[in-house]
Amino acid sequence: MIHTKILPPAASAYEYPLLVKNLLLTTLHYEPDNEIVYRDRIRYDYRKLNERIHRLANTLAAAGLQPGETAAVLDWDTHRYLECFFAVPMMGAVLHTVNIRLSREQILYTMNHAEDKVVLVNAEFLPLLESIKDELTTAKTFILLHDDNTVPSTNLPFIGEYEALLAAAPTYYNFPDFDENSVATIFYTTGTTGSPKGVYFTHRQLVLHTLAGSTTLGSYETTVRFRSNDVYMPITPMFHVHAWGIPYIATMLGTKQVYPGKYEPEMLLKLLIQEKVTFSHCVPTILHMLVSSPLAQTVDLSQWKVIIGGSALPKGLAQAAADLGIQLITGYGMSETCPILTLTYLKERILSRGTPEEEITYRTKAGLPIPLVQLRLIDEEGKVLPHDGVSTGEIVVRAPWLTQSYFKETALSDQLWQDGWLHTGDVASVNLEGYVQISDRLKDVIKTGGEWVSSLEIENLMSQHEAVSEVAVIGFPDERWGERPGALVVLKPGCHMAVADIKTFMYGFVQQGKINEWYIPDRIIFTQAIPKTIVGKIDKKRIRAEMAATLQRAM
Repeated sequence: MIHTKILPPAASAYEYPLLVKNLLLTTLHYEPDNEIVYRDRIRYDYRKLNERIHRLANTLAAAGLQPGETAAVLDWDTHRYLECFFAVPMMGAVLHTVNIRLSREQILYTMNHAEDKVVLVNAEFLPLLESIKDELTTAKTFILLHDDNTVPSTNLPFIGEYEALLAAAPTYYNFPDFDENSVATIFYTTGTTGSPKGVYFTHRQLVLHTLAGSTTLGSYETTVRFRSNDVYMPITPMFHVHAWGIPYIATMLGTKQVYPGKYEPEMLLKLLIQEKVTFSHCVPTILHMLVSSPLAQTVDLSQWKVIIGGSALPKGLAQAAADLGIQLITGYGMSETCPILTLTYLKERILSRGTPEEEITYRTKAGLPIPLVQLRLIDEEGKVLPHDGVSTGEIVVRAPWLTQSYFKETALSDQLWQDGWLHTGDVASVNLEGYVQISDRLKDVIKTGGEWVSSLEIENLMSQHEAVSEVAVIGFPDERWGERPGALVVLKPGCHMAVADIKTFMYGFVQQGKINEWYIPDRIIFTQAIPKTIVGKIDKKRIRAEMAATLQRAM
C-alpha cells in the first residue's frame, strides 16, 4: 500500500461539490445576449434561460417532486428539454430522458423501472401515454408540453401546461448543495436481448465529462473546434446520452443554441442556413439523409463542423460530405460512457503534408482518447495487447465519468465491469500514435475460415463505389467456412449495377493489397432501404433475420 500525506482542511474551508448547477456560473458573465432558439418559434437569451430554469424548479417542487425522486421527459429536441437538463438534477432530483422511439411496452417498462414520479410529456405523445396510464406504478403527476400553449382533450390528469405553469412560478429557486455523487440522470439503452437497461450518471460524472469535452474541443488544434462564438444545433436526440453531453458544454460556454424539435430534413437545413449553425453532431444515417437532400447541393455548408458517432463513418459518406465543404470528425463512445471516449485529432503532419485520401482516412478513424481516458486492448483471455496498429482486441476503458453499474441489474453490471475496466464489446486496433480504429462489435465480427473479418471495413470499401448510397454487411452461416460476408446495398437514385460490378470493384482492393479475397461478400442483395435501429444505427440483428429469409427463399 502506498502511504500518502493527507492534511485536514481548515475548519471553515468549503468543500466544493461538482454539481450540474455550477456549469451555469459563467453563462451570465461571458455572452449573456447569446440566444436559445427553438425551430422558428421561440428565441430568448441566457438571462431568460437562467430565469426559466428557476421557474421550472419551482414548478416541479410545487408539483411534489422531492430530491432523489425521478422526473421523466417525453419530448423532441426543444428549449424545454434543455431547461429540464438543468432544473431537475439541480433540485437534487433525477432526470429520466425517456427514449420516445422505444415500443409501447418498453416505454412502460422503463418508466416503471425508473420509478418516475412526475412526467413532462409533449402533446404528440399523448396517445402513447394515455394507453399506458393505468399501468404506470409510480407516475401520478403530469405536465403538458405543447407548442401552442393549449391543453387538448385528454384523460390524463395534467396539473397544467408547461408555459402557463412557468409563468405563474417564482423567478428564484434556492438550489442546494449536496453530495456530488448523487444521481443526476438516467436513461435506458437497448440490446439484442432482454429488457432495456438503465444507465445512470452522477453530478460529478456529468461535470467532469463536460470539462474534458470542452477542453478537447476547444483547446486542441484541429479543423473542428467548438467555442463560445459557434452556433450549436444537436442532431442527436436529447433522450440519448444527453445528446452526447454537448448541451452541457454549450451552456457552460454560453454558445448560441438552436433546437430543431422533430428531425425533418427541410427544417434542419432551414435552421442550419437561417441561424448560421456552425457546429452539430449526428449519426451517419442522419448525415446521409442531409447530404442526399437536393437542397444540400444548393447551399454553402463550408462553415458547418460535424462530429459523427454512434456507428462507423464510411469513407464514401465522408467524401460526399467533404465535397459539400462540411468539416467532419468522428467520435467514439457508448451509452455507458457518458459517452465521449475518443475524438478525431488531425496532427500537423496530416494537415500540412498528408494527401486528401490520408486525411479522409484519419477523419474516419475513432481518433485519440480525450483527457482522463485510459484505453486498453485485451484478447479473449484478458491479456493486454500492444498498440502496434496490427493487434486487434476488445476495447476496455477507465474514465471518471463512466456509469458504475446498470440500475437494479447486479449481474449485468458485473459483466460490464471486469477487473476494474469497463468492457465496451467493441473490437479495435490502436496504432503507435494512439489512433483508435474500430474493427467491429464483438457480436458483428465475421469469423470465416478461422479468420476475423471486419464488417465495418467491408462497408467502408464498398461505400466508396460512386453508385453506392448505403451498405450494410453481416455474416451468414456457411458449412465450409463457418461464416461468410453478405451485403445489403442501396444504390444512388438513377444508378444501375449488377452484383458482378460490385465484386469487381472490391477485387480492385484485393489487387492493391488492402484486403484479402475472402473479404469480398458471397451474397450481395440490392434493396431500397437498410433497416435502422431507433437511434438511426444500422440494425444488423434485423438484417441477419431478413437476409436469412431472403436466402432461404432463393434456395
